[in-house]
Amino acid sequence: MILSGVQQAGKPGTPWLVFLHGFSGDCREWQTVGAALSDYPRLYLDLPGHGASASIGVADFHAVNALLDKTLLSYNILNYWLVGYSLGGRIAMVHACQRPTGLCGLIVEGGHPGLQTTAGRDARRQSDWRWSERFRHQPLEAVFADWYQQPVFASLTNAQRRELIALRSQNHGAQLADMLEATSLAVQPDLRAELSASPIPFYYLYGERDDKFAAIARELHADCHAIPHAGHNAHRENPAAVAASLAQILRLRTKDTL
Repeated sequence: MILSGVQQAGKPGTPWLVFLHGFSGDCREWQTVGAALSDYPRLYLDLPGHGASASIGVADFHAVNALLDKTLLSYNILNYWLVGYSLGGRIAMVHACQRPTGLCGLIVEGGHPGLQTTAGRDARRQSDWRWSERFRHQPLEAVFADWYQQPVFASLTNAQRRELIALRSQNHGAQLADMLEATSLAVQPDLRAELSASPIPFYYLYGERDDKFAAIARELHADCHAIPHAGHNAHRENPAAVAASLAQILRLRTKDTL
């Protein structure tokens, strides 16, 4: 069993860009940004419980990482950059901490490296449990209408909020609930120390209007890029700026290895 994905060709000899979407997204999430990076072969994955991988269930981060390993192997991807947003960014960080052979670099947009206190994890566990119950038992339009009122999405306009509610409501509530519980921030380890010790290049993107993740960026041993005119979902709110940041990162790393 592997994750479903959309594959796009690039120039021979260039590393793959493997894109991981956020919670309730799918393989389409990164494709606007990826289209500007057409020199690189690209793989846009559907995470468990999402898109064409909706029928795939996982118990924890270890199981997600094992699926990611199998998926990369099935595509014969030997050299790659991992690019992840929010939940996808957290999965990407967990993967990078295993120091896999072939991972050229890690690019995370608005992903949390992990909670640092027991009280914080307990509060998150309770919050995610309440959301998962709603995803299982209530109409998705109503749940997402409240989901996008959370403070982290404060920069969204009403039109952007309505668009996201309509798009995300195409999911299956029970599968989203299962994935939310399996990959809750409450059960994710704090990855800061491992990321700091890792030799894998680490780049962190955040929207300039996203105060929470701008503060998290300052805690990380990473090369950080603030995306102008964007909040938490920077690659959706300003895809051109995110694509430009990725192109700059890839160009500089290519020069470093020559």
